[in-house]
Amino acid sequence: MTTIAFWKPFGVLTKFTDDRGRPTLADWIDLPDVYAAGRLDRDSEGLLVLSDDPRLRGRLTSSRHPRTYLAQVEGEVSDMALQRLRAGVKIRDYTTAPAEARAIEPPAWLPERDPPIRVRRTVPDRWIELVLTEGRNRQVRRMTAAVGHPTLRLVRWAIGPITLAGLDPGAWRHLSHTELRSLKAVLT
Repeated sequence: MTTIAFWKPFGVLTKFTDDRGRPTLADWIDLPDVYAAGRLDRDSEGLLVLSDDPRLRGRLTSSRHPRTYLAQVEGEVSDMALQRLRAGVKIRDYTTAPAEARAIEPPAWLPERDPPIRVRRTVPDRWIELVLTEGRNRQVRRMTAAVGHPTLRLVRWAIGPITLAGLDPGAWRHLSHTELRSLKAVLT
């Protein structure tokens, strides 16, 4: 069985082909029969787990397990905004599950994005860490916007116990047997 952790760069589609010539996983990963367990939007970056095990991919996409995101958002984030994120946010026709949310310092280890985010001199930005147990389409972006802080940059740091540690954008590594066991243990 092959299972890898990959740091998806900004602008890369979470698939192996594209009829419009945009960057895809095939530009970075040359392994047979591995597919992404979940998605990251083209304008998001960070951790993807890819595997040739369809059962593992299914469990990763359907179970309620922690996914940790680092979001650079517009504006100074108040305690009230963080509390709303923790309680669950009404988005369209559903309310998100409660999340862990806290303000953090800008991650010093995180390389600059290419292209860089837009900077507005009159509007400050702030980094927050969110831990979600569900993964709906563009959920983090919709949650931060709902509390008045649009997301400028979004990085998925972790899926359960698997993190980006030791990777650079565009790099991947095989998960060890120990990592696979710990990942499967958090899948409910």
